[in-house]
Amino acid sequence: MEMGESAPMATQEKDKAQAKQKGKVIWALKHEGVNYEYIEEEDLFNKKSEFLLESNPVKKKVPVLIHGGKPIAETAVILEYIEETWLQNPLLPQDPYERAMARFWIKFGKNKALTSVIFQAVGEDNEKKAAKECRELLEILEKHGLGKKKFLGGEHIGMADLALGSIAC
Repeated sequence: MEMGESAPMATQEKDKAQAKQKGKVIWALKHEGVNYEYIEEEDLFNKKSEFLLESNPVKKKVPVLIHGGKPIAETAVILEYIEETWLQNPLLPQDPYERAMARFWIKFGKNKALTSVIFQAVGEDNEKKAAKECRELLEILEKHGLGKKKFLGGEHIGMADLALGSIAC
């Protein structure tokens, strides 16, 4: 196999991962009932637009939320910003304990999901191990995160659900 042959797969995986991140922000904006303009980046891996480079000069990645002419980057930061800016449909529970639990599950899912992605990126030999870890993650979330609740945040969809919803996709 030549070196160039694996590049399209890497690009596809990055595209899929970035699409999930954009999706979380879009879900949150829709949940809050916020009207927004969506701007698609045509080719994130070969040629990034000047607009993206100006909006996110440090990471040079999507998503970026621009509100009042000011860019906000990084999915988790954007979700927190949405939570603090548009108050009509809170993404975090009002109760401090429940808010802490939501943040716990967000961090838990992020750490565990990254482990699974790393195993998948290493090669086919680790595919079964990654699948097993993903199943274990989902079982833990179901048993300890959800329990008898409809959503991780209780009876209403919230930030933990948005942050972790793409794991099952």
